[in-house]
Amino acid sequence: MSLEVSPDTEAIAAFESTLEKRDLAASVTITSAAEFSDALSDLLDPPVVAAALPFEGISYEDVDNEITLSPDPADLDAARTGITAAGLGVADYGTVTIRSTPGGEEFVSLYPERHVVVVAASDIVPDMPTAFDRLAEEFEAGHTSQILATGPSATGDMGGIVKGVHGPQEVHIIVLEDC
Repeated sequence: MSLEVSPDTEAIAAFESTLEKRDLAASVTITSAAEFSDALSDLLDPPVVAAALPFEGISYEDVDNEITLSPDPADLDAARTGITAAGLGVADYGTVTIRSTPGGEEFVSLYPERHVVVVAASDIVPDMPTAFDRLAEEFEAGHTSQILATGPSATGDMGGIVKGVHGPQEVHIIVLEDC
């Protein structure tokens, strides 16, 4: 979904730093399109479900695991890893946006224990005001629903923070440098 924007190297460094400083239990791998398959293969725990990736030259073709695209509810229930694309990464928060789709591809990010998010380096923005500007463009194009995800799911409803109660327990973000 990248909008012909040059990557902001400071925003990428800030994104990575925020995830580390805030102990969001999310890891970041920065890779090239040529190395994508190897980087992704290292993060997968089968069974794997995935949404299609919108990045030119990027596919699941050379990945070392079987990947189910367009999973049904039984596939989602059985999956240990889900792969989705992020529309944006927000450096100040370590947040990614996942577009809701009519086919429900966002469920791939919510049901499996491990969520692997793929984002183009050019789609990492420094702060929420910049993200809102970019999201406004998405909303104007008719994509009116986005999930904002920051690390694994967590709740503090019953005392201390408990992670992975209603969503992924692990989040891994792959930043594509040249997409």
